[in-house]
Amino acid sequence: MDLQLNGKTALITGSTAGIGLAIASLLAAEGAAVTINGRTRQRIDQAIDEIRKAHPQANVSGIDADVSTAAGCEKLIAAIGKVDILVNNAGIFEPKPFIEIPDADWDRLFQTNVMSGIRLSRFYLPKMLKQNWGRIIFISSESALQPPPEMIHYGMTKTAQLAISRGLAELTIGTSVSVNSILPGPTASEGVEAFVSQLAKGQKISEKEMEKQFFKTGRPTSLLQRFATPEEVANLVAYVCSPLSSATNGAALRVDGGVVRSIS
Repeated sequence: MDLQLNGKTALITGSTAGIGLAIASLLAAEGAAVTINGRTRQRIDQAIDEIRKAHPQANVSGIDADVSTAAGCEKLIAAIGKVDILVNNAGIFEPKPFIEIPDADWDRLFQTNVMSGIRLSRFYLPKMLKQNWGRIIFISSESALQPPPEMIHYGMTKTAQLAISRGLAELTIGTSVSVNSILPGPTASEGVEAFVSQLAKGQKISEKEMEKQFFKTGRPTSLLQRFATPEEVANLVAYVCSPLSSATNGAALRVDGGVVRSIS
């Protein structure tokens, strides 16, 4: 299927690995001019090399900027004045008992997971409305609907993204601009793989067995009963970035492996 992305420009935050990298690679394969983002030049260069190895004709570049800060967002905006597609993917998580989460951790996750998308959308949305075409996508999580007790502060930020996304969509009435959220379930991203590996070593079992145990006890409602791949998430994101998704706006679209027990 041709996603009609030739000539479109895309910016994906937090895209040197995992879901963000998979999105960047797929959009580049579909003909978009892609800008990836990360905190270090080394990681960006590695990601660009990986994309170009898979897609030699890819039009891909990168900007090193820490979007968890206002200064980092300003650096990114100064380098890229306009984009057709903004994917707010930058995000962090950490399992921690609720009573042990200090104010600083709540703020750190909020700045990275929520304020980065707010700051960038505040700049790029008016430009999209002026040209009467654009896509803004927030990479949220099934944790927005089922906040995990082992990281409530993370769930809070993912729920906040849904509210922001829907609110921004209300500003696009009657235009060809859309704002949507994507809700992945447990996904084999770089951070998750490292977390599972650490747990497996602690329990002296294989990573495969640890994965089975995680879904049996931690996410028993999963119908997939395995971690999704970043590429499986990216497939849905790429469609929502496309002109083909013109009737999809203000939506929270799940690619959660059936973790959430709901038909809505």
